[in-house]
Amino acid sequence: MALLAMAIPIVPGKTEQWVKFTGELKGARRADFIASRKRLGIRERTFLQKTPMGDLVVVTLEGDDPAGAFQKFGAGTDEFTKWFLSNVAAIHGMDLTKPPPGPMPELIVDSQG
Repeated sequence: MALLAMAIPIVPGKTEQWVKFTGELKGARRADFIASRKRLGIRERTFLQKTPMGDLVVVTLEGDDPAGAFQKFGAGTDEFTKWFLSNVAAIHGMDLTKPPPGPMPELIVDSQG
C-alpha cells in the first residue's frame, strides 16, 4: 500500500474555521466523508500541527494510488465534494480542482524500507 503525506498551511485566522470543518467531517458529514474516500480507494488521516510560523494541516492518504486519488478528488462534482473543496479553498487558499503548483511530496526516509 502506498502512502502520501502533505503539509498544508492554514491561512492565518482560519484555524477555528478548520476546527469546525473537521468537526463536520467527524460528525454530520462523516458518512459522506467515508464514502468519498472509499470511492477513491484511500484512507485519509489529518493532523493539526501548531508552529511558531503558523498552523499546518498534515494530511496522509494511504491506498493503492494516493496521488491519483488526490487528483481525482478535485474533479468530483457531487455535493459533498463541492462542500469540501469550498472549505479547503477558504481555509487553505488552495484550489484542489487544479494541479498543485509544484511536484507532489516525495518520501525521503522509511524505517521499514
